[in-house]
Amino acid sequence: MTTATSPAAELGPEGQFWAHLRAGRLMIQRSRSTGEYVFYPRLIAPRSGADDLEFVEVGGFGTVYSTTIMRRPAKHGGDYNACVVELDEGVRMLSRVIACAPDEVHIGMRVQAVIASVDFGTYANSEQPIVLFRRVGAAP
Repeated sequence: MTTATSPAAELGPEGQFWAHLRAGRLMIQRSRSTGEYVFYPRLIAPRSGADDLEFVEVGGFGTVYSTTIMRRPAKHGGDYNACVVELDEGVRMLSRVIACAPDEVHIGMRVQAVIASVDFGTYANSEQPIVLFRRVGAAP
């Protein structure tokens, strides 16, 4: 893991997280004093109250903690999964597993983060990439 200098401080923690993704890096916060990892970006660690959070690069490996299939007609893109992934650092992220049929995603599946632009949701066809996951061992 490497520690990175934050983009402009005026972005705040959330803005810095999104800026790191635009630069192609998955960075989450960690407390310098306690080592606690924190996600979603914030000013103070929720468990310890530490205010010494810094962004560090993480490998992006994790395990599917929960999953569900969102059913929708094919004309609207068909079914997809929504899942919570617990990163090896202990934080959980809401996302999707891509390159895998929705009914193949299961609790306990090992996954790795992929930073990608998407054609769905809030960031559809924008310059803001998001964090998705791919089954470990799946072709890129």
